[in-house]
Amino acid sequence: MAPPGNTSTEDLTSEILHALSNADPILSSETFAQIPFEGLKAALDRLSARSMVAYEQVEREDAYLEPEAEVIVSHGSHEARVFEAVRKMNGLSIQDLETEIGDKTVTKLGQGKAFREKWIKKDGNKLVPLVDSVQDITRDQLRVIKEKRTHDPKIVADLKKRKLLRMQKNISFKITKGAKYALEMVKEETDLTAEMLSSGSWKTAAFKPYNFKALGAEQHAGALHPLAKVRTEFRQIFFEMGFTEMPTSQYVESGFWNFDALFVPQQHPARDLQDTFYISDPKTAGRPGPESPEDKRDYEEYIENVKQVHQNGKFGSIGYRYPWSEEESLKLVLRTHTTSVSAAMLYKLAALKGPDGRPPPARYFSIDRVFRNETVDATHLCEFHQVEGVIADYGLSLGGLMEFMEIFFTKMGVTDLKFKPAYNPYTEPSMEIFCFHKGLNKIIEIGNSGMFRPEMLESMGLPKDLRVFGFGLSLERPTMIKYGISNIRELLGHGVDLGNIRKNPAVRLDKN
Repeated sequence: MAPPGNTSTEDLTSEILHALSNADPILSSETFAQIPFEGLKAALDRLSARSMVAYEQVEREDAYLEPEAEVIVSHGSHEARVFEAVRKMNGLSIQDLETEIGDKTVTKLGQGKAFREKWIKKDGNKLVPLVDSVQDITRDQLRVIKEKRTHDPKIVADLKKRKLLRMQKNISFKITKGAKYALEMVKEETDLTAEMLSSGSWKTAAFKPYNFKALGAEQHAGALHPLAKVRTEFRQIFFEMGFTEMPTSQYVESGFWNFDALFVPQQHPARDLQDTFYISDPKTAGRPGPESPEDKRDYEEYIENVKQVHQNGKFGSIGYRYPWSEEESLKLVLRTHTTSVSAAMLYKLAALKGPDGRPPPARYFSIDRVFRNETVDATHLCEFHQVEGVIADYGLSLGGLMEFMEIFFTKMGVTDLKFKPAYNPYTEPSMEIFCFHKGLNKIIEIGNSGMFRPEMLESMGLPKDLRVFGFGLSLERPTMIKYGISNIRELLGHGVDLGNIRKNPAVRLDKN
């Protein structure tokens, strides 16, 4: 017989068949104790598929000795060793007992058990024996368990409590002869060949049956990221409400569109290196100008309007009263918000003419990446996704914005909104949006909103009676809430569990 590690499945099937000819049934743990579980199972499955054997899996828990128990089997239990030392010397002090045994742990534990069994007693400063001999029951019990692996459950439980035993599950097979039992396996063909057809040998050949229950190899197909699933839900909501998606593939923006066009002063803290990523090569952008020959607007006038609004005030605003620098406005940055795209889209809207000769109402949205120089922690990254919507129409009011927010978030399954006044450089009035989160059992901020300032809109050439309100929120926060993710680094980055990405279901924002 080949060594167990080298036994082939074919050799093992032959051994099983011959073993069954001498005894039926047989137990694998006794007959094939040295064969690895996986190899034996494969051989039995091969025979079972041909109805040559039948088998059932037998599971049982066996007791195994811990290292301390092995010492007890070799040298006796702690209490027996203490008794023998005291009996041998017909009395010993505790110090002499420790010297005699040579192990403080054995001495300490053995004394207590020997006292409880009334094998020894204390006489003055000595320990003296109370009986002539003792039976080392613990040693005897462990010897039986070592040989047979089984014992009375109460005894096993007691020895486990003393940390002398560990339990281990063992699997074996009860094997019996099958309906087509034979001492040799008939060679089975796996394919019908042209030679077999021409010779006619296929008529007497035995073919291997197909296993229609086989699961096959796992297919690692691509999977949508949770952010992509939630983004799809947001896009669907926007499209249902008549929005047009803005082009947001331009991650690098000039300070003009990212800040100045939005009435953000050049001394604003958001423009510091601590908050914004600046591009080093090239450092600056060209001046804003026409994107196509059809664009006949005077960009010089728009740039001058922006300068005047910042520097001296215009269109009813007193401005910030500081010397505006065009050089500062042309510095290139990684966009800090997609509102820079919204500003460019509103400027393009100013050139459009509706049936009445004025810019038509419009609804724009975007969902894309923005970048901020943030300290990375469980809820913040330097890169995240912003969901933004902008509505331009005539006769809009703050009440209309609040009503729209109620409708929009209801489609996400979020109700009972709360609004709090806030400050944004480019919106007035501005509101932060809150809701009660049942899972966290507290009120959380879910977005920001406001009505764009007249001095920002009129600088672009939009009429005075055209009102624009916008709102924004992150994509990561609702995704983390919906998928039960507490750390944003488990959602994005190199530490993401790809197994969870594959298994996570699609999510409906209006369903819990």
